[in-house]
Amino acid sequence: MTSTQSTPSGSGRVRIPLRTLRTDRWWIGPTLTTLGLATFVVYGAVRVFQQNHYWVGEHHYLTPFYSPCLANQCAEEASLFGHLPWDFPPFLPYALISMPILLLFRVTCYYYRKAYYRSVWQAPTACAVREPHRTYTGETRPLMLFQNSHRYFFYAASIIVLINTWDMLVPFFHGSDGGFGVGLGNLIMLANVLLLWGYSFGCHSCRHLMGGRLRSFGKHPVQYWFWSRLTYLNGRHMLFGWLSLASLMITDAYIALLASGTITDLRFFN
Repeated sequence: MTSTQSTPSGSGRVRIPLRTLRTDRWWIGPTLTTLGLATFVVYGAVRVFQQNHYWVGEHHYLTPFYSPCLANQCAEEASLFGHLPWDFPPFLPYALISMPILLLFRVTCYYYRKAYYRSVWQAPTACAVREPHRTYTGETRPLMLFQNSHRYFFYAASIIVLINTWDMLVPFFHGSDGGFGVGLGNLIMLANVLLLWGYSFGCHSCRHLMGGRLRSFGKHPVQYWFWSRLTYLNGRHMLFGWLSLASLMITDAYIALLASGTITDLRFFN
């Protein structure tokens, strides 16, 4: 142990008297992570509670931030499962059920836990960087034990992504003359759904569900094939996590601009 480090008796954790022993720009990663998460949270909160510019009736574009649309105020064709029989007050999002599920799916995700633990909570921020906390309890406290519910939010979130997939498919059959058509909005929604599935299928819980309990892959070649593909996605879970956050905002922003009349949809066919 160097002269700049000391370990209190019984703690088992190295204490660094200096702020950090590092000379590189270790703070760039945590800073960018914090800014990225904050951007999505602020944008998402503004759009969810704005409660307008979510539906383009001409092309049947519905933003994923409002899907499924449950409030009585929702446009009739935008409500896949019908309306609840009352108007929602401003503090209730139209997607009352899906938004909390998707939020908790991300919050309890293994990658995002690492991301905001290090960047926001700074536990730890980086290797060889002193923590601001006196003690370390890991995920042993009641609130943190809630993180173990991630697998259940994965099941629920998969249903929501299926609904988003349906929302993406329907507009292809509502072109300008009511038939098949393709516009820029269709392609943006398609890319968003593909990224959402890439993130969901790369989830650790999904990978474990497919092959985590098998004693022998040799006896289950089909499951092994799927497990291998999910493992590929799992190795890129962080990439799909950030790309899907960006695609959600881009998809919502494009549909909001169309719905507000700010721009018109670029049509490639019909």
